[in-house]
Amino acid sequence: MTHKNSVQFPGFRQPFGRGTPLHEGEPATIGDILLSAGSRIKPDALNYKRNGKWHSLSSAELLERARNVAAGLHTLGLQQMDRVAILAANSPEWTIVDAGCHLAGIIDVPIYTTLSTDLIEYVLKDSGSLVLFIDTSEALVRVKDSLANCPDLKNIYLLDEGSGNSSLSDLENIGAKAIAENSGLCELLEQRTKPDDVATLIYTSGTTGEPKGVMLTHTNIVSNVLDVDEKYGFSSADKPLSVLLLSHIFERTAMYIYIFNGMSVHYAESIEKVPENLAEVSPTIFIGVPRIFEKVYARAKLKASQNGGVTEKIFDWAIEVAKEFTLCDERNEPVPPLLSLKHKLADVLVYSKLREFFGGKLRFCVTGGAALSDDIYLIFTGARIGIVQGYGLTETSPVITSNTPEAHRLGTVGKAIRNVEIRIATDGEIETKGPNVMAGYFNKAEATRDAFTEDGWFKTGDIGTMDNDGFLKITDRKKELFKTSGGKYIAPSIIEGLIRSSRFVSQVVLIGNERKFPAALIVPNFDQLRAYAKHKNFTAGSHEEFCSDPKIYDLFERQVAKATEQLSHYEKVKRFALLPCEFSIEGNELTPTLKIKRRVIDKKYKNIIDKIYADAESFIKI
Repeated sequence: MTHKNSVQFPGFRQPFGRGTPLHEGEPATIGDILLSAGSRIKPDALNYKRNGKWHSLSSAELLERARNVAAGLHTLGLQQMDRVAILAANSPEWTIVDAGCHLAGIIDVPIYTTLSTDLIEYVLKDSGSLVLFIDTSEALVRVKDSLANCPDLKNIYLLDEGSGNSSLSDLENIGAKAIAENSGLCELLEQRTKPDDVATLIYTSGTTGEPKGVMLTHTNIVSNVLDVDEKYGFSSADKPLSVLLLSHIFERTAMYIYIFNGMSVHYAESIEKVPENLAEVSPTIFIGVPRIFEKVYARAKLKASQNGGVTEKIFDWAIEVAKEFTLCDERNEPVPPLLSLKHKLADVLVYSKLREFFGGKLRFCVTGGAALSDDIYLIFTGARIGIVQGYGLTETSPVITSNTPEAHRLGTVGKAIRNVEIRIATDGEIETKGPNVMAGYFNKAEATRDAFTEDGWFKTGDIGTMDNDGFLKITDRKKELFKTSGGKYIAPSIIEGLIRSSRFVSQVVLIGNERKFPAALIVPNFDQLRAYAKHKNFTAGSHEEFCSDPKIYDLFERQVAKATEQLSHYEKVKRFALLPCEFSIEGNELTPTLKIKRRVIDKKYKNIIDKIYADAESFIKI
């Protein structure tokens, strides 16, 4: 199945696009970004660690290998707008394949490695992918049965070598030979791509229903690269550590920004290796989801509590100083001399060690994908680890708004980026319009129509408010608001954020739709509980023993009450259950981007939830 023109795709809507660059010399396609980067002399454009040693690929090598992939796919018979899937962890090879597809005018379809085999099969079949790139032979064995059910799939290439299967290098060799025989092939392939052609097909995580393939055009992505780039002052001197999954548009757009600016990109070996890689790379830019920063703080807090005594008290004091110091800046108030002195002392004793964890050279961090708590923002910013929070969706390529190091406001996700508009609907839903908004959902014309207002604004599904200066605040997902049996609406993410501010809480999910009051499922931070138990001179060996211990339940009652004391009566959590295991992607409670699947949790923990409310009936006055 081959499509010559992007407008023929089912569900495709004519995008609000640029079509041509706004300024002379500005890239109009992802291929333009890659060609521009390839013309630079950058010996360490892509850096990766294997067998304990760091290696580099130059910008020239990146372009050459990407062109070989493009020519190789063309030689296999793939035509413009055909689809190619990538099922692999982050690596230079991932970026090379992605670049090769864009230089050939082929649509790539990234697939999360954490997806179940059923969902992988669904994505491959729905997209009609003709070629699959997969990272290892072990991964291939896992999905082998599913691949047999994908009739469109013609070729499979492994990104690693020596497994006896066709590899990426085999395809590159095919392409190199084709280029040698036809010197004009690369130029022919590169010139056929137009800005409003679909560049990638990204399947949403699917917190509700089956995943939808989001069609993002070259204009969508390139406009976001350029309009985000102008806010941050990036340069070729910056050095990012790539941690988030390239399957997600957040990290992929960031990668194009890195390449566009001629940065030296370093790939983290894995999430587990991030602390080690941060120390080795000393990045100036770090992009992560809030969960990463929460874990860094929890780790520092745990270390202080394990040392106990004066060390823990100094740490707690320094954290409060950081918050006060940052609040002065947020309120545009002068820092009192005594607070300034405290901050300098805390910097020596505590903050400098936090900065060392990130390698000591960070200019700032960027976070998105979920809400960053005010406490984490205040703590890290006060420790001179600037965090700027943005907001967007897969459907918006992804950035809609962003704080910046120069323009930021506590509790918000910043202002709309250049060329993007936002408005608040009468029901509070955030709507947006701009060149970054998707062309539609693949094979889903009705879902595409439903995603837009009659006058062409994209409906984000998020509820929010905007202040007089244009700073946007997200209050919750529209579909996640629930109503108690008393008719009161509850915004779960706000309350979850408050409870999660406790150092003893790792994860929390609010429940209570059509119930008399909100309750919660809480996964404790068991490292913190062990330190607490040691301090209180009692033992509880297993996670299950901790969760059933009355002393621990009493601790959490006090923690929840303190965290939510400012809420209205109907919003307060009256009961909760402690769970011994974290919500996870593998357990199907989280999407690959770590968003909670509330429907799954409601079903999976139904017995526990029912018991919470049954036990409460006898003694809680509602």
